[in-house]
Amino acid sequence: MKIGLFVPCYVDALYPEVGVSTYRLLKSLGLDVDYPERQTCCGQPMGNAGFEQMAEPLVKKFDELFAPYDYVVAPSASCAAYVRFFHPNIVKGARCEAAGKTVDLVEFLHDILKIDALPAKFPHKVSVHNSCHGVRELGLSSPSERNVPKFNKIIDLLKLVDGIEVVEPERPDECCGFGGMFAVEENAVSARMGLEKVRRHIATGAEYITGPDSSCLMHMQGVAQKQGLDIKFIHVAQILSAGL
Repeated sequence: MKIGLFVPCYVDALYPEVGVSTYRLLKSLGLDVDYPERQTCCGQPMGNAGFEQMAEPLVKKFDELFAPYDYVVAPSASCAAYVRFFHPNIVKGARCEAAGKTVDLVEFLHDILKIDALPAKFPHKVSVHNSCHGVRELGLSSPSERNVPKFNKIIDLLKLVDGIEVVEPERPDECCGFGGMFAVEENAVSARMGLEKVRRHIATGAEYITGPDSSCLMHMQGVAQKQGLDIKFIHVAQILSAGL
């Protein structure tokens, strides 16, 4: 199995440790992992801003680089969802092989590899943030508006980590307010949503907030720092690879 590691823009620029943790984790599982150095943005920012067709060159570039791999794994639910569900429509029937192979890290570990053990150790209380794309596009956890049995693939994986205590906030699948361009165009609403979300995470008594999207974590971290709230943030890949 040949894995192509896709590292989103904001992870590459702001949270490179998340990409490194993902790579180390996949390698520790005995996988053949490659990081194509010519990769670029998946085009999601353009799509969020209403200029989706401007992303077409990026979509074609993505497919050129990642089509040869068996799976494309990304430490980002939102970018994985954008590639899988939007790339085929942008190129309108042209070759788009990589889209169907693209998965979020949690999906890959839980649904494809079906791992049941990890050597990671993280002796802390952690509150799980279920990002919107992860819940409603990738099915990483059960959406509260649907009458389905409750599940959470992120929590399933975190429970494999030694010493961890996992909790969820009240209204666990409610948006944190980031939403890409929404945070720019409706910044006051976005900031208030983020503050309410962070407060509910803090109410669990957790030391850390974790999730599959650095973008959501970045938004909440900014709100917490501005308000002087005592909570730390960490991507799920960093916890699953802790101690490797």
